[in-house]
Amino acid sequence: MRAIQITEFGGPEVLHLADVPEPVPGSDELLIDVERAGVNYADTHRVEDTYLSSSGLPLIPGSEVAGHTRDGRRVVALVDSGGYAERAVAHRSMAFEIPEDVDTATALALLVQGSTAWVLLRRNVHLAEGESVVVHAGAGGVGSLAVQLAKALGAGRVIATAGSPEKRELALELGADAAADSRAADMTAALVEANEGRRVDAVLDMTGGRVTDESLRALAPFGRLAFYGMASREAPKPVQLPNLMRHSTAVSGMWLPHAFQLPGDVVGQAMAEMFELVQAGRLRAVLGGDYPLEQARQAHEDLRARATRGKLTLDPTR
Repeated sequence: MRAIQITEFGGPEVLHLADVPEPVPGSDELLIDVERAGVNYADTHRVEDTYLSSSGLPLIPGSEVAGHTRDGRRVVALVDSGGYAERAVAHRSMAFEIPEDVDTATALALLVQGSTAWVLLRRNVHLAEGESVVVHAGAGGVGSLAVQLAKALGAGRVIATAGSPEKRELALELGADAAADSRAADMTAALVEANEGRRVDAVLDMTGGRVTDESLRALAPFGRLAFYGMASREAPKPVQLPNLMRHSTAVSGMWLPHAFQLPGDVVGQAMAEMFELVQAGRLRAVLGGDYPLEQARQAHEDLRARATRGKLTLDPTR
């Protein structure tokens, strides 16, 4: 079968189309004919071997797929690797049936990016009704869904950041109350201004570097910052515990695989709630680009250059 395989770690240039053996499912696994594979920022880190968990070689990247099982069910599933291929294997507990009136690309967007946004809002920052929340990269895969979910959860004011006027306009269309330039020289001042002169209650941050540092300084007493990525590839300054106490603020991290380990099927709850919001017209996935499988390198280049918005997918059928 056709797949994107890497035999060395590096940038997008190491992604190559290859002919590989078809995966064989175990007793608790499903073989899925992949209609679309999701492309996530975490994939770029895994290809570099800078992800939170190390990978072996050769490697077929890709952590999410949507398609049909051999018994005809339409599912979206999380996989450890192997998503950039015509067929993939997923554990049954990691697969979710897609409602008839939800399209494949939307289901993919909800699985990783949507669940990430849901867990950040509900579990990390515990967003309360009426609170203000900053969503960095508000036109991106996670951010575009987080803006809408925050409004659905009763946020009082949603502030998105983005690096272009077009992306800021998109965030406003999705329901953000204000949009700030992600390249602002002083992010603290930009966020306070966007919140009508008040410090903010919560921040969802996947940028790193000075943006994280300055966002932390924008928090109101008992404000919370949830850190879930480092797109700038620049580490923020170490958090000083006395400063958290001095300002009554909190910082947490989030890695989605841990959510699957929680009791009560947290990700299943997230998916069910988001599917209902989609069906009610209160949540929509921004679909940012659908690439043929062989153009995986281009998809990674576009993603790393921040030239995309919303959900990117690969199509193994063409």
